[in-house]
Formats: sequence, C-alpha cells, structure tokens
Amino acid sequence: MGLLDIFRKGLTNTRNFFSSGFTKIAAGTGHFDDGMLDELEELLVRADCGIPASEDIISRIKDDIRRTGDDSREAVIRSVSVRMNEILGCKTVYKPVEGKLNVLIMIGVNGTGKTTTAGKLARKYKNEGKKVILAAADTFRAAAVDQIKEWGRITDTTVISQGDDGADPAAVVYDALHAAVARKADLLIIDTAGRLHNKKNLMDELAKIGRIISREAPEADVKSLLIIDATTGQNAVIQAESFGKVMNLDYIGITKLDGSAKGGVAVAVAYTAKKPIVLAGLGEGADDIVDFEPSIFVNSLLED
Repeated sequence: MGLLDIFRKGLTNTRNFFSSGFTKIAAGTGHFDDGMLDELEELLVRADCGIPASEDIISRIKDDIRRTGDDSREAVIRSVSVRMNEILGCKTVYKPVEGKLNVLIMIGVNGTGKTTTAGKLARKYKNEGKKVILAAADTFRAAAVDQIKEWGRITDTTVISQGDDGADPAAVVYDALHAAVARKADLLIIDTAGRLHNKKNLMDELAKIGRIISREAPEADVKSLLIIDATTGQNAVIQAESFGKVMNLDYIGITKLDGSAKGGVAVAVAYTAKKPIVLAGLGEGADDIVDFEPSIFVNSLLED
C-alpha cells in the first residue's frame, strides 16, 4: 500500500466529513457566496482546524475570489488546499545524524500514545539499519516501564530501566546515555512521563533530564518530539502551544488520526505551534506510523 493510500484510508472519516459539508453548503449552485463562506468557516472549525487557522483560510478564499472572479466549488477547494499546504509547510523528516549519538526525547501528556510511538519508532529506525536503545524514563505512570519493555521485546530493542515504577527518571537517562555510548548506538529514544505544562515538578524533571544529557553526552544531537492525540481536538492545540512556551520543542507527532473525523487538528496545531509535524499515527499496528506528508495529508482530506 502506497503512502497516499495509507493516508486516504486513515483519514476516511475526516474526508467524508469535509466532503459532505462542502456538498451541503454549495448544494444546488456549485458556487459560494459570502453566507456560504461563513458556513464553510464553521465547517473548518468543526473539523478542528481551529478558529485562527479557519479565519485565515476563509480570508485566502475571499482574496482568491476577488482576484479571479471564480467562486466555484472547485476553486474554493483549491484555495483551501493551497492555504492548508502553506500552513503545514514543507515535508520535514526526523533523520538521525550519521556518525554520532542521536537522542530523541518523547514528551506529551498521558494518553497520547507517547510510549507506543517510542516503540514504533524503535522498529522504524531499526528497519533502516540503525542501532537503537530505549530508555524507560517514564517511572511516574503505573506500568509504563512494563509497556516500554514489551515494545523492546516486540522490536528486539534493548531497554534501559531501573526496576519498575518509582525509579529516578534522571538516573535512568544517565544509565541509558552511558549504555548508548558504550554500545555505539545510533539512536537513544527516551520515553518520559506524561506531564502537563503547569505541573512544575514534572517540568523541572524534564529540565533535569536535559541537563544530564548536556553534561554526559555533549556531542549528541538532541531533539524533542511532542506527541499529541488527534482525537482530543483543540486540547491538542493547547498542549502544543503550552509546551512550546516552556521548553525547546523541535517536532510534533500526531497519533490516532485514523480514529478521528476531525483530522483538521493537524492544521490547527501547525498554525499555532509553528513547529513541523513529522509523524502521523494511522493505525494500531507496530508499523502504522509514517512520515507526515503535508501535501498528501491535504489531498487525503479534500479529494473525493
């Protein structure tokens, strides 16, 4: 199955939501007047594109109609597509740097699929020939260590931990860094505790982890990946914005896009956070995670 087919299958619910909405708004005429554009803005908001991004997209449509005089359904969809692609930006891929240790810190709130994504990424990069180690630094959530160990078993990946729940996350990271260096690993994926930006102790813990990495592996290429859940709608936007205010955020991954009829949240997140979306979760399987392709994503949303 090609990437376009994967996205189209995963985004079926959202595409049907958009398509039926467009058809209902322009039924009978095939053209959009100002009242219909107001309805289209409401449709975009209900698809979780967010109010700011939806207003921006409608503004672009109006500009295009004034410029071309074409208010047909096809022209409007074309305008939406162009502006969504601009908001999402060019394709960005997380690619470990050759010849050095790469550290990927998984962050986000509980329940977004952070640990599962860490396991899927271990499989992805191992399949690309990388030597990967997982660090079980989520010692706060019950059974999180067991979960990451299970992913280690599934993917045949070494997992560094300190017993079960309740260990010091910073100590786990310390051990994992030394193990990664000693074993000449290409990539160390650190699974951290789910946290809210307003939980000071957890944010302080994240900062401590960052300091340990800087001290113990100063030459490593370190990146952070915020995992958000598409089914949480505008809460995902709030999380992206909030995390971006309190720490250096490099990338965003969106899980459970296949489980939502409102995949427009990707547009809202990109518009608000101004950070690239690099991963999309489109299923439950170990291989159901793909590089995020903005143009394919938009086509999968808007094309019948």
